[in-house]
Amino acid sequence: MRERIAPTSEESSTLHAMMFLLETVRLGLGNLRRHALRSILTCLGVILGVAAVIVVVSIGEGNKQSALRDIAALGATNIIVRSSKPPDAASTTQARTFLSRYGITYEDARRLKGALPDVESVVPLKAVGSEISRGPFRTNSQCFGTLPMLAEVANLRVASGGRYLTDHDIETQAPVAVLGAETARQLFPARDAVGQDFRIDQQVLRVIGVLQEQGLSGGAGGALVGRDLNRDIHLPLTTAERQFGDVIQRRTSGSFTTEEVQLSEVYVTAPSTTAVNQISQRVERIMATGHPDMNDVQIVVPWELLENARRAMLVWNVMLVAIAAISLLVGGIGIMNIMLASVTERTREIGIRRALGATRRHIILQFLVETGSLSAVGGLLGIVLGVLASVGLGEIVPVIQKWQMFRGVFGGGFSLQPIVTGWSIFVSFGVAAAVGLIFGMYPAIIASRKDPVVALRHD
Repeated sequence: MRERIAPTSEESSTLHAMMFLLETVRLGLGNLRRHALRSILTCLGVILGVAAVIVVVSIGEGNKQSALRDIAALGATNIIVRSSKPPDAASTTQARTFLSRYGITYEDARRLKGALPDVESVVPLKAVGSEISRGPFRTNSQCFGTLPMLAEVANLRVASGGRYLTDHDIETQAPVAVLGAETARQLFPARDAVGQDFRIDQQVLRVIGVLQEQGLSGGAGGALVGRDLNRDIHLPLTTAERQFGDVIQRRTSGSFTTEEVQLSEVYVTAPSTTAVNQISQRVERIMATGHPDMNDVQIVVPWELLENARRAMLVWNVMLVAIAAISLLVGGIGIMNIMLASVTERTREIGIRRALGATRRHIILQFLVETGSLSAVGGLLGIVLGVLASVGLGEIVPVIQKWQMFRGVFGGGFSLQPIVTGWSIFVSFGVAAAVGLIFGMYPAIIASRKDPVVALRHD
């Protein structure tokens, strides 16, 4: 027969401590179940706080990613030099007829190309035309003469069935054009635009391709380029120079303006993002040669704007999370208030437990189990609520925008695409758990300090 080995005193003490700990946890959770409604109301602040943090961060992250995509779509290595009407020219719009000369010249483009041999490309754009039509259909679009390499520089993609401009189109001054997605829908609502003819002013051009939808119409990228890229029309630069010249007439109500702008934009592509800032400074110095005041040209650096947007969004997220965290603080105060009331309510129970051998540490542990459980359950429910609310907002807002009563509330470029981030879930839950334990510590200490004899006499 095998001899039974009795547990040592150390093992017996450890086993006893574990059993007492499990019993303490069971008592704490049992008390929460007995007062289920009070427990739910107590952790409501934590639930709403965690949900608020997740929703706020997801909205901020969605807006950040949308803005960064729009800016990055312009090309992180691009420097955009753009003609800008000077204030003195804009102030003369009250005149019935006038000629305004401003902006980038062909000489500026030649200087940029000659003085920047280390850049990948220098691509000019020339704005032409004022009226775009096809039979009874009219649309407001911006037409540009440009070079084939713009497609690579500006990340343009042509829909299947068409093509972009080629070197042959430039050499032959071909009367062809590539339409933006929205312009193609307006001019050719019921047919494929490729192979069809349309007019820019009195000039007839044939459509050779349609650009894929661009995500810049209402976002940060669209604001940078000053127009909706989905409404662009691109034709060969040589065709634009021969058929339209440098003078653009724009008709408005009761008057028309005449502008002489040789080039509307120039895209300068740096070899890498690390060289963007240095090359942009050189571009500014070169342009200052022909434009000392720099009041009729504007230099846009998407890479700088990308970095600024990241920093701004980080600060914005921190501020929003700090505001939402106030709900967690309120929830913690609610837990502390309820637990303080519970200490008074359960004074006799505390006395009985102390009389049966429970130490002050055991009493503290019991109350911390309750507050920790409240904050943990509240955190988990808050995560579920926050994720559901974030996903629901992305689905509900587009539907609400279509309602007649809300059409004037949301702007045309308004969009809401929340992105739930993992760090917001972990941080909000961790803060909720910490809030429960921190605010539960004081009631637990108060309970542990009660005199057992006095506690037993309490009614």
